[in-house]
Amino acid sequence: MMSYQEQMTDLTADLEEVLNLDKFEATVYLSLLRAGPITASALAKDLNIDRARMYRTVDKMVSRNIISTTLSSPKLCIAAEPKDVLDIALRKKQEEINKIKNSGELIIKRINKEFATKPGTSVPTFRVVQGKNNIYADIAQMIENATGVVYIATTLEDISKMYHSEIPEKILTCEKNGGSVRLIVEIDDPKLVTFVKRFNASETKICKLPSKGRMVVQKDQQMIMSDSSITNQMSANSESDFSLCTNSLEMVNNIHSLCSLLWETAQPLKSVDVKNHVTK
Repeated sequence: MMSYQEQMTDLTADLEEVLNLDKFEATVYLSLLRAGPITASALAKDLNIDRARMYRTVDKMVSRNIISTTLSSPKLCIAAEPKDVLDIALRKKQEEINKIKNSGELIIKRINKEFATKPGTSVPTFRVVQGKNNIYADIAQMIENATGVVYIATTLEDISKMYHSEIPEKILTCEKNGGSVRLIVEIDDPKLVTFVKRFNASETKICKLPSKGRMVVQKDQQMIMSDSSITNQMSANSESDFSLCTNSLEMVNNIHSLCSLLWETAQPLKSVDVKNHVTK
């Protein structure tokens, strides 16, 4: 069990990261929450800090609405409610995101105008993505932008982790854009049928997969694939998950053909006795 000092050190570090405070500012905020209304001078003495530095810090934190001061003499410093401080931080981040998005769209238009890709100059790209979260983010983006069929052929364990990502939400976006997501999964326990349904794929079928790896593909567009030895390590360390992402038409369409074949030979989820893999 952590001591009080260890808990405060841990909480201070969290505040630094979440609220974008430096260590001293986080310490001041926590001290104010603990002490209640207090003068900057008394707080400086309590923390054994130079008063001039404390006054500068208080002014800075007042300007960010993290603390406030009274109109009395002497002034008292009061910490804002943690929820209010978090809401302020979230609004600021959202403003930054909106600014980046709006500015980025304009920059992309300018780049496309100035550096238009010449016909016949595109070349296949390959990249290796590390980490489950990064891979799922790429899959989510691929699904969100799809207007055709996207195949996902993977393990039940992988689906259970994807369920807690933004992928199920992006499937709805894909469907609104006229696309669909076909899930191919292997199930041995009939109790898990409901679990698979909640993933919310457009269609789901069950069959024996050729490997325990992951294949996500859209014809003529993109492929994201991990082999079985990599995917099996996910439960131990999500950062050990690697995927190959490519838009090489030859590789993409080969994997698409494989997924299409699996789809044709698989059984629909709702009409399958998953224990024996036979149609009811």
